[in-house]
Amino acid sequence: MSKELILNQAREAILKCDPKKAVEVARQALAEGLDPVEVLSEGFSDGIRQVGDLFGRGELFLPELISASQVMKEASVVLEEAIEAKARKNKGKMLIATVEGDVHDIGKGIVVSLVKAQGIEVIDLGREIPVSTIIEKAVEHDVNIIGTSALLTTTMPEQKKLEGVLKKEGLKDRFKTMVGGAPCTQRWADRIGANAYAEDAAEAVTKALALLG
Repeated sequence: MSKELILNQAREAILKCDPKKAVEVARQALAEGLDPVEVLSEGFSDGIRQVGDLFGRGELFLPELISASQVMKEASVVLEEAIEAKARKNKGKMLIATVEGDVHDIGKGIVVSLVKAQGIEVIDLGREIPVSTIIEKAVEHDVNIIGTSALLTTTMPEQKKLEGVLKKEGLKDRFKTMVGGAPCTQRWADRIGANAYAEDAAEAVTKALALLG
C-alpha cells in the first residue's frame, strides 16, 4: 500500500470517527515501515484539523468533535511506542494540560505525541485542569515548560490566571509557558505574558525546542 494511500485512510478514519479503521491504519503503517511521526502529523492530525474546521463552520457539533478526538487517541496509542523508540531522550520536560472548563482536548494528544517524538518528556495532565494543579504538578515534576490549551473563549482567562499566579508565587522565571487552542493568538500570548504561542501541533514542537534552547 502506498504512503499517500495510508495517509488518506488515516485522515478518513478521523473524519468518519472510525476507531477500528484508525487502529488498523496505524498498524498497517508500522508494518510497512512508514515513519510513525509522519503518519501522525500528516495523516491523523490532518484529519483532526479538518474536523476542527468543520466544527468551526458549524458543520459538525461537539459530540462528533469529542468522538474524533477519541479516535485520534486510539491511533496515537498504536504509534506512540514506535515514536518513543525513535526519539532521542533527555531534551527536557514539558507539562501539557487543557485548562479548567474545557470538556474536550482535541488536538492536545497530537501535541503530546509529536513533542515526545523530539525526545522531550511529557507530563500530560489531561483536560479540565485547575491552575493550582498545573502549578503543583509543574513543581513536582520539575518541568521546563508549561503548555496550556484553551479551546473556548470562555476558558482563555485560565491561561491569564496561570501567568498571574506564577508571578505571584515567584515561579515565572522557573518555567517557560506556551499557550494554544483555537481562540488563542500571538497577541493573546503577548498580552498575558506567555513565553510562546503555538498555532498547531507542529508549531508547538518548534516552539518547545526553541524554549529549551
